[in-house]
Amino acid sequence: MTGLEDTALAGRYDLHKRLGVGGMAYVYRAYDRNLQRDVAIKILRESLIEDPSFQARFLQEARSAANLSHPNIVTIYDFGYDQNRYFIVMEYIDGTDLKSLIRQKTRLELNEAIDLMIQISTGVGYAHRAGVVHCDLKPQNVLVAHDGRAKITDFGIARALATIRPDEHSDIVWGSPIYFSPEQSAGDPPSPASDVYALGVMFFEMLTGRTPFVASNPAVLAELHQIAPPPFPRQLNPAIPETMEDIILKILSKEPSARYRTADQLSRVLKTFAAQPQQPLASLPFQETPPFHEQSEVRPKISFFTNHIDWIAVLLGLLAFLAIGGLIPLWLWVCLLYPSCPF
Repeated sequence: MTGLEDTALAGRYDLHKRLGVGGMAYVYRAYDRNLQRDVAIKILRESLIEDPSFQARFLQEARSAANLSHPNIVTIYDFGYDQNRYFIVMEYIDGTDLKSLIRQKTRLELNEAIDLMIQISTGVGYAHRAGVVHCDLKPQNVLVAHDGRAKITDFGIARALATIRPDEHSDIVWGSPIYFSPEQSAGDPPSPASDVYALGVMFFEMLTGRTPFVASNPAVLAELHQIAPPPFPRQLNPAIPETMEDIILKILSKEPSARYRTADQLSRVLKTFAAQPQQPLASLPFQETPPFHEQSEVRPKISFFTNHIDWIAVLLGLLAFLAIGGLIPLWLWVCLLYPSCPF
């Protein structure tokens, strides 16, 4: 499908510039004549128009996103069919996608990455509360406006929580293997925790410039997600605080129950971290990432309260000592007054 520029859909939308190409659709910048505003229009590929399964997925994407109204989710305006084309009309974001932003900067500064991840996880958390699992979170599906606003898009394979059965299994997994959760890569049903894992992969990439696992073969990638421990982020970027590294590694836990259960929980954790004053970091030398089998050692957790004295416990102990010490003279005095006292 080429040469659509300067074409009008439904007598209303003037197509101008093609913005991107995906496996299922093309995305164009367009102009809405009726409301006199710029919009983005996703058009199903012509090779998929006659496929009922892709038609259903395309319509499902429009419906899933249309029911979500949130500042960090791209707004859906319209869905239509014209000139043998199915299309979705959505909010136009003047900016770039997160993947391009990471490539441009190699890796993001800590504060910028945290701010974007708070926005993204807040939007995903809203979807979870609305009963929707995105299932295909990746930097390409996050748009970043020039003013720093992050917007989640592409709910093409999103699932309603009510339709997910705990015992279901699929031999064909849709989405991007680089950002799959271990359970998704194994063909098991997704959950909000699956989206959280994908957010962890994205966050890792934002701060280090690479994904935790790299392989050209999707099957190898799936195996790495299921069994291989991720590299320590600080070995790739020493400027990452140790507390933040612990957060990332928790998000990337193999077991869903070991992660933050929803994106809302992750958002709250990141907001708490961002609100704390950060100590200046010493300049540390860059270290090569060790092989996977050398990264499985358990690092002791450091408590923020290790060096604090528990003065309440000290005071209670002192009172107990004085109480017991004061009873001894009283007991001796009673025994002197009453000779029958056992002494």
